[in-house]
Amino acid sequence: MSGLKLFRTDTTNSGVAEVMPRLAEVEADVQGRVEMHMETLLGVRFLASEYGTGPVHGGRIDSLGLDENGSPVIVEYKRGTDAGVINQGLFYLAWLMDHRAEFEHLVRDRFGVTAASQVLWSSPRLICIAGDFTRYDVHAVREHRRSIDLVRYRLFGSDLLGLETVASVSGGMQVARAPRRRRVARAAGVQDTSMVELAGAVDEVLLGLGDGVNRVERKQYRAYQRLRNFACLCPPQRSKLLVYLKVDPQDVDLVPGFTRDVSGLGHHGTGDLEVQLRTPRDVERAQELFRASYAAA
Repeated sequence: MSGLKLFRTDTTNSGVAEVMPRLAEVEADVQGRVEMHMETLLGVRFLASEYGTGPVHGGRIDSLGLDENGSPVIVEYKRGTDAGVINQGLFYLAWLMDHRAEFEHLVRDRFGVTAASQVLWSSPRLICIAGDFTRYDVHAVREHRRSIDLVRYRLFGSDLLGLETVASVSGGMQVARAPRRRRVARAAGVQDTSMVELAGAVDEVLLGLGDGVNRVERKQYRAYQRLRNFACLCPPQRSKLLVYLKVDPQDVDLVPGFTRDVSGLGHHGTGDLEVQLRTPRDVERAQELFRASYAAA
């Protein structure tokens, strides 16, 4: 990682030893580690490795996956810095958009008919994982109308993997605040303007938590993503908003009517902690939880 230093501490003898970062010996080492734990590391369910794109296209996609919101994901890896990784990924992304039925067939075989029918083709994603990126790479992703994440990796010792999001672009999905609030109201069919305004306030808070927050629209919820989802906002109900966060409910002092443990319960979106918002004061109370979920992502 660019400025991160990692140390092992010996609490018995008060010793400290720096664990030096390193690159993988070969690209396949990074790919293998990520594919084995893709859902934990990236919030993406693994579909296929080294997927051939046929004799006409003549390529092999490093990894294919499906993210938490049902968006198709291509993951490309480079051991070090490679100026071609973004263009290569976009080349494969264009192939994917022309072969939707083939991708949905993969999803159906792996995750079932329901998952295949809910693939979100409006926001396919490209994740590039490499030893480093140049400033030109960071500029380039902001010029494309695609959802692209640049992720820097480092290995520490024999068993530690570090991932750092260098840049994250949502493919031009940002919209003006006023239309954004009206769309929330239409989706929910709610006439109470106070709930609509409250949804707009939550939207601004979540987007303002830091750089690289992407927003993904689904019919049942709106996801806020920092490589992985960290919050899901459901359409306004008559008297409350429901937000689901990636916070362990066991780490929270649950308050009836405000926070609830929904682990193991079915609900729209992702996250085990449900936060119920009824007033602007509730939004203020929830901000520490929002920040904790953002940090965890």
